[in-house]
Amino acid sequence: MAESVYKVIELIGTSKESWEKAASAAITRAGKSLRDLRVAEVVQLDLQLDAKGKVEAYRAKMKVSFKFEG
Repeated sequence: MAESVYKVIELIGTSKESWEKAASAAITRAGKSLRDLRVAEVVQLDLQLDAKGKVEAYRAKMKVSFKFEG
């Protein structure tokens, strides 16, 4: 079996609707410039609030791995 190396990066996705859509947005965007995405791990969920405490955006912070070629 050939050995493989994977790189792990951190991404933060945002959405005005949900944490799920925030995570999906980050992965969709990353997939446009990175190849062989392997695993995405949500490590933190938070909210962006306006001055009155109303939710403006959902944010999902993730660690994403992809096959390293280089």
